[in-house]
Amino acid sequence: MYPTRGIQVPVALGKSSITDWILNPYPDKPRVVFGQDGSFKLTVFADIHYGENPWDWWGPEQDVNTSQLMRTMLAMERPDYVVINGDLITGENTFRENSTTLIDTIVQSLDDAKVPFSSTYGNHDNQVNITHVEEIVRETSISPFSYTRRSPPSVGGVGGPGNYWVPVYEKQTDISPVLVLWFFDSRGGVHTNGTAMPDWVDESVAGWIADETEAMNVAWGPPESRSALAFVHIPPHTIRAVQETLNSTINPGLNADELGQGSTQATSNPASAGNDQPFWDSLNTHVKNLRAVISGHDHGNEWCVREPTYDVIFCFSKHSGYGGYSEKGWGRGVRSLVFRSSLPSDEIDTYILLEDGTVRARVLLNGEYR
Repeated sequence: MYPTRGIQVPVALGKSSITDWILNPYPDKPRVVFGQDGSFKLTVFADIHYGENPWDWWGPEQDVNTSQLMRTMLAMERPDYVVINGDLITGENTFRENSTTLIDTIVQSLDDAKVPFSSTYGNHDNQVNITHVEEIVRETSISPFSYTRRSPPSVGGVGGPGNYWVPVYEKQTDISPVLVLWFFDSRGGVHTNGTAMPDWVDESVAGWIADETEAMNVAWGPPESRSALAFVHIPPHTIRAVQETLNSTINPGLNADELGQGSTQATSNPASAGNDQPFWDSLNTHVKNLRAVISGHDHGNEWCVREPTYDVIFCFSKHSGYGGYSEKGWGRGVRSLVFRSSLPSDEIDTYILLEDGTVRARVLLNGEYR
């Protein structure tokens, strides 16, 4: 256990406006804040894949190893905030009677470290015996450190309830945040009846983004004063094209998964390609100072690149779990992002950290990064 930096007990705040209180989605939770030194470190676990092959000895052993990896990385990085970026569970291997109890094991490491966290959910989290909403309900009911939320009832489409945002403040007494963390549900997998589920962020999310950002601007003032990060498990379909332009010097990191059918949103069925476009357009139009969009899903990729259509930086997370597919030499670990200050103009240091302490694919995300 180590001292907590990213979470503090809130003090009584004057109600500056009704809108401000409407835009505080966590009235009963401590505010997430930057550290006393002005920095903020966010660490991303992805594709941890608990519950794989529970009927074989090696399945439960994988979960033990993944829990040890999480404890090791938390102790090494000491983050202010953690994101689990999808595929928490290998849902096709779960049973109805115990599927959500895997969440208890997953969050234990985070609870022990007393670090606030959020989750996105992936295609393996929607299966016959498990759903995104069931995992969200379980996570939020057992962990006081979870900031995961459910979408409003009309947002996210069937199977996609995990669209929400988390404000991050410079100081606990500030009225307006300096950073907004956005989380989106790319669905995928199957319905509980076994039929395929759409693998893209539902079109309804586009209008919700526009409404939320408008309310933020009214309550908190112009968006130029704050930054944003976005997390979604399956990469947007537009990322498939930019892989062909990677430069291993500018865009370092493992590049072992060729993006194709099933590897980005709306590509499992070529006829549906582009169905995530309303979401992608709305995100990049309405969320200002979007510093990066971060996805998991493709275990063999670690790189960052600038997507030219909207001039936004995209990064892959790092495959963190002992479950899920892998190859020799890929390694397991996390992606961390370090804000050196709360200024939207300041650069972000990001890198991949492996469980053996190796650092690779380190880049600075700023206006010059390509």
